[in-house]
Amino acid sequence: MAGVVAETGERVEGWAVGDRVAIGWFGGSCGHCAHCRAGDVVHCPERKIPGLSYPGGWAQSITVPADALARVPDGLDLVDAAPFGCAGVTTFNSIRKARIRAGGRVAAFGIGGLGHLAVQFAAKLGHETVAIARGGDREQLARELGAHHYIDSQAQVPGAALRELGGADLIVYTASSTAPLDELLTGLGVHGQLTLVGVDTGSVTVPAARLVMNGHTLSGHLTGSPRETEEAMAFAVTTGVRPMIERMPLKKAGEAVTRLRAGAPRFRIVLDTVDSQ
Repeated sequence: MAGVVAETGERVEGWAVGDRVAIGWFGGSCGHCAHCRAGDVVHCPERKIPGLSYPGGWAQSITVPADALARVPDGLDLVDAAPFGCAGVTTFNSIRKARIRAGGRVAAFGIGGLGHLAVQFAAKLGHETVAIARGGDREQLARELGAHHYIDSQAQVPGAALRELGGADLIVYTASSTAPLDELLTGLGVHGQLTLVGVDTGSVTVPAARLVMNGHTLSGHLTGSPRETEEAMAFAVTTGVRPMIERMPLKKAGEAVTRLRAGAPRFRIVLDTVDSQ
């Protein structure tokens, strides 16, 4: 979500009416637990989530804890800033926090709402970037986003194709199904990492010997703090990374949900509250 501060609480400092701000999946923390004291606010056991802990952003206005806000930099439209509090900072952090060499080979599995940002961030961070998706019709888009290589998972076996390239230092897994993971892990190079950012209710089964013998790492990544969201947006301003969005008025939120359930949107839907009263 992104918007403009309309009012501040009596004890709020650092924010003023008119400030442009964004808020994502992280909606506040306790401030006193071990995770918060270490700066890892997104893993606070008392963390808040907009739409679950308090009313969310499908409205003309929303009241949120000040510590959940990220400042939107000049040069980034609010509509473009809206996905950065979730998809943007998630994919940005999953790559920059990975322990991989400069210019390493980074693959993004899936180029939808999360993956199309992962491809852009990987390329702009200076990595040899591989996009993996279904169908040859997505190759042109993948290359426009910055991918150096494209793997069509319908025509190729992704893990084998990655091995032919020399193996991936990092695979950012953005798909919602974990079914392809076993084979995909074979595409990691020695000490390679696979990070899941897509959410699935299923289980992951991995041969233990393969992890041990190749020094592989399998991990999950949640999101980022407001400060990290600001860093992701600042990086986007200087490098040109932008989300691909479908803009719909708030009054058509029901239609947007229907389209989401049908898998119709290719990237991100942004609900615009302007003129939606």
